[in-house]
Amino acid sequence: MVPDQFLASLNGAERAPEWERWLKRDISALVAEIDGELVGFAAGGAIREPLDAYDAELYTIYLLERAQGRGIGKVLLTSVAEALVRKGHRSLMVWVLEQNPAVSFYARAGAQYLKSKQVEIGGVRLPEVALGWPEAGSLFASTGDTASD
Repeated sequence: MVPDQFLASLNGAERAPEWERWLKRDISALVAEIDGELVGFAAGGAIREPLDAYDAELYTIYLLERAQGRGIGKVLLTSVAEALVRKGHRSLMVWVLEQNPAVSFYARAGAQYLKSKQVEIGGVRLPEVALGWPEAGSLFASTGDTASD
């Protein structure tokens, strides 16, 4: 989906200061580990681009491929939602590239389609969709999933 040249240009050391600034904001950030090894992370906070009545946004969620399909993504998602609700947020949305397989992950978790837009990444315009949960509490109210699971 994203141009290989753009992905190859990403540099963890150069992005570290950006992450440090980001983590100092009022966000909820969680990591997932398997046997002490970091295999994923997720973060969310106040919505960055107003959209209808939504007040919180899942900024990022990532799992190593070998950790996918184990329910870890669902635990990260529900745990971020729970943390945001505890901070007073009511709803949650996420922007995701339309061709990203994560769209079906969010749909299985009950997300509703909200809108779409075009974004430019690495000089290429790509369709991105907003998906949301009008009641963020619905993500964790019916499950036993929590950050400690």
